[in-house]
Amino acid sequence: MPFVDHNKNIIEVNHVFFSYGTNTVLIDVNLAIHRGDYLGIIGPNGAGKTTLFKIMLGLLTPKSGTVKLFGVDIRNFQDHLKVAYVPQKASNFDVNFPITVKEVVAMGRYAKKGLFHNLQAEDNKIIRNSLEQVKMQEYANVLIGELSGGEVQRVFIARALAGQPEVVFLDEPTAGIDQKSQDDFYGLLKELNQKMGLTLVLISHDIERLTKEVMHIACLDHNLVCHNSPEEFLRDSDSLNLDGQKVKVITHHHYN
Repeated sequence: MPFVDHNKNIIEVNHVFFSYGTNTVLIDVNLAIHRGDYLGIIGPNGAGKTTLFKIMLGLLTPKSGTVKLFGVDIRNFQDHLKVAYVPQKASNFDVNFPITVKEVVAMGRYAKKGLFHNLQAEDNKIIRNSLEQVKMQEYANVLIGELSGGEVQRVFIARALAGQPEVVFLDEPTAGIDQKSQDDFYGLLKELNQKMGLTLVLISHDIERLTKEVMHIACLDHNLVCHNSPEEFLRDSDSLNLDGQKVKVITHHHYN
């Protein structure tokens, strides 16, 4: 089990409200994510999970409330390379676009150095290491359009790692990939969390699988319904219908 510093909140969401026009999506959401955590966020469609992600990434501005990254108000936060995002549609690209796996991962270095800076030997070493960490080094010169869905997801993880982040957000990272690839992918995430100390935050509809993988679960249904360990999530709760599934939830406990 990796070390989690419960006294070090690298992300703090405080009393956040958000609406799309007259459609209220988030209601008074409070959430703290600790350094080294592996957090799964669940909830029904339209519950605000991806919206909350985008607010924590600074891509959306809340109607009210505050967000802090690494102790800094997100409105003043400048060190954006500490945070990486692998979106749900990461693998939706033109398979005929002639770009290799290595070139995709190199984008993570250009994001850190600037688009018009030449990559140096150290950058190429980081790219190689990132591919090794996701076990895709042998595919470095393969066109990304030739890969399977699970392999593509690994490449986008490698691209994120090339920027040397401290926290990685993943939105439905196993959607559309087969069971074997899902198993391998979750194995990779556990390794990144436990061996590299990366903080991971992911959205998934696979509630049963998340309870076996993550360290903490946050259940979102416009407001924060619960924030527990998987054991507490399954044990100390009543039934709630989420996305047609009966699950055991609902205690409202925060780790502070």
